[in-house]
Formats: sequence, C-alpha cells, structure tokens
Amino acid sequence: MKTGTELSAARMCTLAGFSRAGYYRGQNPAPKPSQQDLKLRDAIHRIALEWPAYGSRRMRKELGRRGWKVNRKRLQRLMRQDNLLCVAKRKFVVTTDSGHPLPVYPNLPPAMSVSGINQLWIADITYIRLEEEFVYLAVILDAYSRRVIGWSLDQTMAESLTLAALRMALKQRAVPPGLVHHSDRGVQYAAGAYTQLLKDHGITISMSRRGNPWDNAACESFMKTLKYEEVHRTEYRNLADARARIGQFLESVYNDRRLHSSLDYRSPSEFERSLPPDQGEKEAA
Repeated sequence: MKTGTELSAARMCTLAGFSRAGYYRGQNPAPKPSQQDLKLRDAIHRIALEWPAYGSRRMRKELGRRGWKVNRKRLQRLMRQDNLLCVAKRKFVVTTDSGHPLPVYPNLPPAMSVSGINQLWIADITYIRLEEEFVYLAVILDAYSRRVIGWSLDQTMAESLTLAALRMALKQRAVPPGLVHHSDRGVQYAAGAYTQLLKDHGITISMSRRGNPWDNAACESFMKTLKYEEVHRTEYRNLADARARIGQFLESVYNDRRLHSSLDYRSPSEFERSLPPDQGEKEAA
C-alpha cells in the first residue's frame, strides 16, 4: 500500500534545485579524472572562451597548435561533459550584414569620458575549475566605480548565463539615458535575447575590436583579481559551494571591503557613497 505521493526523478530534482543530469551522475559517479585530463580540459576551456563557436574539428586543430594531441572522439566526449558542444551548435539571429553570422557593434569606450556611475557597464565571462568539472562566471561591472552589479555562475556558457547577470544588474541599478553596455564579441553577448534586453531598456551596445583584449582591460583586471584573491585560494566542493563562496567574495569582500588604488584606496561601495547626491539618485532602490 502506498503511503504517499510518488514523485518522478525530474520533479524531485526541480524541488531540490539541481539538474536531473546531476542526479543521475550522483547515482553512478564517474571515476575522478586524471591530472592530464584536467590539464587538457583546462586548455579546451581557454580556447572555448577565446573562440566560443568552435566545434570539435576547429578545437582539435587549435589544440594541435598549442601542443596537444587528442583523438576527436575523446575531444567530443570532453566537450560534451563540460557543456561546450551546445555553445558551438547554438543558432543565432543573422544581422543585415550577410557576411557575418552575429551582430557586431562599434567599440564606444575610447570615445567616452566616463564621469559617473551608470554611464558605462562592462561585461565579461571566465571559467572556474572545480575538482571534477568546469563552471562559468559572467559578471557586469560599473566602469566608474568598479563595483560588481551583476553576476551569474553556472555549468553552461550558454546565453542564459549572461542573461542572468544582466537581469541582476538591471534589478540593482536604474538605467539613465545614454548608458553604454560594453563586452567582447562573444556569442553570448551578441545573441538575440541578450541584445534585445539591452535595447528594451534603452541601453547602447558596444563591443571590443576583434582579438583585442585591451578594449575590455578593466574587466580583465577584475578577473585576475578574482582568480588570485579568491578562486586560486579556495577548493570548492561543487557548484553550489562555488556559487555561495564566490558570491560572498563579490558582494561582501570585493564590493564592500577591497581597496582600489584607482578609487583613492576605497572600496567600490565606499566610493559610490562618497559621490554627490545626484550620482546616488541614479542607483536603483
């Protein structure tokens, strides 16, 4: 005789807040990857961040250029495990320029004179290596105060990652006229849903020049700080643990306590509190 309502695995996973794939992996845990596998996957993720649309063929060629010899079937397996194949196969809206599969926007920051918050937001993605998998962090910073105003950490580098970070930023901040959002040309930032959300809020879109990381140097500097002061000093048990600890670092340490030489040795939060009242009014309640 049944004593209660039976739930499907999918329903239980939804209620518990984790993926069904993760549940089944827990039932049949795979053996821990070797150090060589982890080094190879590290190289794959570096290439995937630089060239998000690469499939296994181009990935294998690029790995060869960097000194790696890997069977394509093995490479496909590793890319599938780390949710990289879906990024390469994802379809995006084609712009009016028939020669380019993704929309491209001008690089605006060099011509800007940023004098306050909510004038320029800068966005970027990095990967973080856990014990047995890689996860991805998308962030949005206010270029004037260097404050992290939006972030998202997940197992996928798909468009949903950057959208979650953008939605957080939009909840935390008001959007004044003339606000510019700057990123690289990655597919996650050029995708239709992301650019449409920016346009819906009247935000001007800007993108770095091809192959020029200096166009987003402030975000690159932030990522180095994050890796050196938090990620490389911490061993995360799993995604939930990484999300909690990195979230605490971003919001309680980096934003509230870490001193920046460019802010006259104040934290981003302290710097923003020191701004004139008309600056503070631009922040979302």
